[in-house]
Amino acid sequence: MEPVAKSRRIEQFEQACRTRGLPVTTQRRTVLEMILEREDHPTADQVYEQVRTRLPSLSRTSVYRILDTLVRLGIIAKICHPGAATRFDPKIRQHHHLICMHCEKILDIEDQRLDNITRPNVRGSGFTIHDYHIHFRGLCADCASPPRKGGDAASVKAKQVRKKAARISKRTNKKRRSKP
Repeated sequence: MEPVAKSRRIEQFEQACRTRGLPVTTQRRTVLEMILEREDHPTADQVYEQVRTRLPSLSRTSVYRILDTLVRLGIIAKICHPGAATRFDPKIRQHHHLICMHCEKILDIEDQRLDNITRPNVRGSGFTIHDYHIHFRGLCADCASPPRKGGDAASVKAKQVRKKAARISKRTNKKRRSKP
């Protein structure tokens, strides 16, 4: 993240803490700085490992609590998808994700068409939609690359994952077609 954007986000964090009567602690600020420095979507454990280099006495539990606080403050976003660890995203503006079913890498995708989809009518269910994010599941370029000659273990695994992804996709499409 650019230094100016990072400074603005830290100012937003400090203002959100003051508004809610929360202290602006070194621990909270350090966790936020670590996330803002990353280009990926780290898990809580990855954040913990990185924060330990600056604050070795900070516990794993504290990092989890701080991440939850940052999410509640709207400073970072929590990304959840089935079968994977929760990830944290410094980008809080509307955007969507590509999720690799093999290595669980998450990539951002920004497309105005996705931001402007018509939301479904859910009035009858009593549910109120406040926000949405679209996750496309598939294989990243590394995992989808064709196996090399000789069939090393990584290539064999990638081929197995592609077959599994194709089966899941086929089942999902079949279910969609069979719904009334």
